Amino acid sequence: MFQLGKTIVSEDIIQKDFVCNLSACKGTCCIDGDAGAPLESTEVDRLKEVYPFVKPYLREEAIKAIEVQGTHIETEEGELETPLINGADCVYVIFDDKGMALCAIEEAYNRGDIQWKKPISCHMYPVRVQEYTEFAAVNYHKWEICDDACTLGKELQVPVYKFVKEALIRKFGQDWYQELEKVAKNFE
Repeated sequence: MFQLGKTIVSEDIIQKDFVCNLSACKGTCCIDGDAGAPLESTEVDRLKEVYPFVKPYLREEAIKAIEVQGTHIETEEGELETPLINGADCVYVIFDDKGMALCAIEEAYNRGDIQWKKPISCHMYPVRVQEYTEFAAVNYHKWEICDDACTLGKELQVPVYKFVKEALIRKFGQDWYQELEKVAKNFE
């Protein structure tokens, strides 16, 4: 672990390799698991704002789930998340003609309907951030469904922090990322 400003960063994001391999996993991270995507408090209003523009992309069961649960949920522990359909798929998951899971929010963004790409936790994956009072912990999340992404990352020699560069800059800023790059050079 090392410190960058008010963050404590796991060395794994520099030392581990990762490139999403959607042709292998088909976007399983959006449909497998027992919880929705973590949300920041500022993203709750953003989801409500973009929902009318995202709704045309959604599946009927997703729209019904959102009508019942809302555009986000709050867990018993007070965590904010995207809702799930029947305890499985994220409500914002859509599928292409090959059965690959995609994000309806990102699809609306890619088509120019909205200016927000998707929740930061999704954009940064496999990096997870845990906020504490005095600092934020920035960690690599290892999940066996992403083994193919680790293999592809190793083949292409792309460390986690480079794979999620845009998202890390979005979360922490350009200066923070440049400091991260300096630390990474020292690890080489």
